[in-house]
Amino acid sequence: MRTSDLTIAALFLVLGSQSTAWAQGDASGRALVPPRPIPGIALPEPESGPEDAVDVPAIAPAPSGPAAHTALPMAPFSSARDAIRAWMRDSTAGNQAGAVRALEYAAAQGHLTAQFKLGRMYAGGEGVPANDLKAFEYFSKIADENADAIPGTADGRIVGGAFVALGGYFTDGIKGSYVRPNADRAFDMYHYAASYFGDPEGQYNLGRLYMNGQGTRRDARQAARWMKLAAEKGYAPARAVFGEMLLRGGEGVPRQPVIGLMWLALAREGVDPSREGWIIERHDAAFAAASTGDRTAALALVERQQVAGARSLR
Repeated sequence: MRTSDLTIAALFLVLGSQSTAWAQGDASGRALVPPRPIPGIALPEPESGPEDAVDVPAIAPAPSGPAAHTALPMAPFSSARDAIRAWMRDSTAGNQAGAVRALEYAAAQGHLTAQFKLGRMYAGGEGVPANDLKAFEYFSKIADENADAIPGTADGRIVGGAFVALGGYFTDGIKGSYVRPNADRAFDMYHYAASYFGDPEGQYNLGRLYMNGQGTRRDARQAARWMKLAAEKGYAPARAVFGEMLLRGGEGVPRQPVIGLMWLALAREGVDPSREGWIIERHDAAFAAASTGDRTAALALVERQQVAGARSLR
């Protein structure tokens, strides 16, 4: 198994369902409420109906899990925990079909992390044929049934990730399905992940919506606020974008070139060139255009951040 699978496997053994009251708002004063119901599953599969079909009212996912999987054979596991052990064993042995069946069983029993793992697998085509609609349905089920998970817990991090994934699907839609681009719904998903769960990827994407005026009014100050929150949590894309915002300044965002260069330098650390090459390009361009004094001051700040981070780990 890969490191990510081992991490998820460890979570399997400790997760439990928890709930909390809706009691807080975000810093902008917007009250936190459960998002509007997410379109459910009692709808045609891709290519099973005409492209121009009339929208069908939202229907909540069935308790047994996404309809696309109800016909799959269920292995005779004694419990979800037993199925998770089988998943770990079959994954290690290279038995992908057995591993997927075990996850399907655990997911049908309401195992939160099994549902999330399957959503990620279908979204990325990892060990199963890629199918964005199936991924969407798993993430929808997680969000519909666990929106009040406690932030900062293992459950909360998983549910926040599901809301972020749904935000991406509502941004682009899923071709040939009932999931169509909907900027308002994308905003709902990202806002909830960012404000209630404090998810850094949700905060980054919410900032981008404010930057572009998608699903909300264009607001550079709000964009910078959300980017800063995600940057402070170490999310590299947010660090890069926030750094550029400070380099440029304007629209209510003060110009702070040294701080901007610092964030770009922090974003550059540990970046995978194959996935986030744009961060490297923007970092290099910014430092090439900066004055010697600004570069020196920014790198001094980076070193100070690194020292402070090392001390916090002791």
